[in-house]
Amino acid sequence: MLKPDNSWKWYFDAEMNSLMLELNDDMLFRVSLPSKLLTPEAKVSDIFNVDDIEAYQNFQEQVAHLPISAARKCELALNATAARRFHKPMMPKSWYFAPQQGVEPLQGQVITLMTASCTAHYVVIENSGVASLCMLADIATVDLDGVKSMEFCETIKVMNDRMAPCSVETEQRHFALVG
Repeated sequence: MLKPDNSWKWYFDAEMNSLMLELNDDMLFRVSLPSKLLTPEAKVSDIFNVDDIEAYQNFQEQVAHLPISAARKCELALNATAARRFHKPMMPKSWYFAPQQGVEPLQGQVITLMTASCTAHYVVIENSGVASLCMLADIATVDLDGVKSMEFCETIKVMNDRMAPCSVETEQRHFALVG
């Protein structure tokens, strides 16, 4: 797991048209958010500040139980941190998802959303009251409606009544009752 510190730096690479995070002299991370979804602040170089470090660690803790590799968990947490800080506001697109029991999610919480063809895990980037900005946490492509789909780390805003608590299968231990 990467250990964040204030030597990390955000900057916008105009040639690649991407937000980047310089982790050290030898390592760069390219944020997966398209530039059209970034706020103007994303184009100004800045340090990875205390709020970013706290958010990154929160996202890391929340996604720890997902059945994806450690490298993908790190990628997800870094992209979620970037989205939390630099994502433009957007309108909900809840029509892709079936109504469920609904939750009042916290930042970093992993929830599930259900389309007509599948159920997938998403990380909540921010909850704005009745809707939340979410990031796809599954590696598999999610078919939204037969035409539109989502890839790992893509974002969408969804009404909270479309969400259900996460139900990731974990290894169960079986014990014999003695006595």
